[in-house]
Amino acid sequence: MASPTVRRLGAAAVLAATLTATAACAVGPERTASVGAVAAPSAAAPTTAASASAGPSSTAPSPTAPARVPKTLAFDAKTLDGTAFSAAALAGRPVVLWFWAPWCATCASQAWTVAEIAPTYRDTVPIVGVAGLGQQKAMKEFVTEFDLAGTPQLDDRAGAVWRRFKVVEQSTFVILDRDGKVVHQGFLDGESLTRQVETLARG
Repeated sequence: MASPTVRRLGAAAVLAATLTATAACAVGPERTASVGAVAAPSAAAPTTAASASAGPSSTAPSPTAPARVPKTLAFDAKTLDGTAFSAAALAGRPVVLWFWAPWCATCASQAWTVAEIAPTYRDTVPIVGVAGLGQQKAMKEFVTEFDLAGTPQLDDRAGAVWRRFKVVEQSTFVILDRDGKVVHQGFLDGESLTRQVETLARG
């Protein structure tokens, strides 16, 4: 029969073995990761290679194509100060062509309205004067008197642009829409002209 001392030593050994086994069971996945284990990449993580090889988005805006030049605006001319003028540059916008003569009293009454509204709508509804039926000196004096220098004024003494639009009298306004279609041709007083231009500018 074992002595009491031997029995106590045996019980202590059994207890130590039990505590060691219990500590080993407590080491789960979290414990393993904390001692240097590397977790596998998540299946939901984005693939670097695929991201790097992706090209520009298919919905990216493309450069704006130049406006198609309608037949009505396919002409060139010169302004009263000798500058080259290409009507094609006006394509894609509504345009007002004002046919006037320097000795015309009606044209003089409309000139104040043109001088007032043309700078405001220069980029949205350009107004272009087409001077004819007179001498260049008188045309230039008309432009100076009514402060029209800020608006293109074509020197059409030869009548080429007048004939192109079949204008036979002054003062005549020819209004073109964004597609170059004539939507008005004839007389307009100052109030009517302003209303037409404002409507065109709103689109």
